[in-house]
Amino acid sequence: MVSQDRSELVRAAAEEHLLSGSRRYNRLEVAELAGVTPAVARRLWVSLGFPSSDSDDARDYTDADITAIHRFKEVGALANADIRQQAATARTIGQTLARLAEWQVDLVVKEIDRRIAAADPADDPDEVVRVATSETVELIETLLSYAWRRHLDAALTRQLGETGPTHDSTRTLAVGFADMVGYTRLTRHLHPDELSTLLEAFESTTTAAIAENGGWVIKNVGDEVMFAAESPAVAARIALEIQESTMTVGTTPELRVALAYGPVLQRFGDLYGSTVNMASRLTGVARPGTILVDDGAAAELEGDAEFSIKNLRSVRVRGFNRLRPHLLRRNGRF
Repeated sequence: MVSQDRSELVRAAAEEHLLSGSRRYNRLEVAELAGVTPAVARRLWVSLGFPSSDSDDARDYTDADITAIHRFKEVGALANADIRQQAATARTIGQTLARLAEWQVDLVVKEIDRRIAAADPADDPDEVVRVATSETVELIETLLSYAWRRHLDAALTRQLGETGPTHDSTRTLAVGFADMVGYTRLTRHLHPDELSTLLEAFESTTTAAIAENGGWVIKNVGDEVMFAAESPAVAARIALEIQESTMTVGTTPELRVALAYGPVLQRFGDLYGSTVNMASRLTGVARPGTILVDDGAAAELEGDAEFSIKNLRSVRVRGFNRLRPHLLRRNGRF
């Protein structure tokens, strides 16, 4: 890792590159130059997840912060919304990128350290640190921009498909969950390195199955992944491959998988509603190594030669008095 005597230089070089200038403005000056009230400027700042000084006189802000507010105002869909909607958007952006930044710190520091170690010993040490830091930050920024552009293109393709653009946040999708059996018990006995390996195996297996079959990951939460697909057939292929890949690789515990099909509310990249709740409840009652689907998905998959559906007894779960599960397998596997 970067030595202690160089850490402050690395931090200063990173701040200079990342903030695109020095901290020269206080909160009131930012608001005035950006054309918003101090209250709006502070709320957006806090919503993004940044600490706010108690003093209006603290010079924490740069030209980039003022530009960001101007850019925010240029998005008419946000500028014309009320402050709660603006804050919600800022909060989602901030939370997403904060988590990404926390993960990237180790990678960035290791790459800076590698570049410093590979530099010519005859070069000026301070300049080596500054160049290594600037080049590393720029490299990571380029990779992030590339991945974001590709994901935005995929999301636009899904959103603006055959049905054209939607004017609300409701769509009809297949929603699925997969979670590891006995995860809580495992975490009590595994070394942190072993737990990291387990989670990596689970996430890589499920992500590959979801992406390669035309779905997309909504979120990973510890021992569980939530995914979505345009149709029950696509979601069923994903669910089957997740189970089959896990059994073949043998690097994770058995999984419970379930999916439901119906209307969902899309909000800041997440999905909500009865369909989501139903898929979650089905996952909870599924036996290890099996896949359950709801009535909506079963009706769509019925008659498809690729799949076999077996009706099971209704069950009572939280929020649903009578939930009828259907067991999904590849055709000919019963």
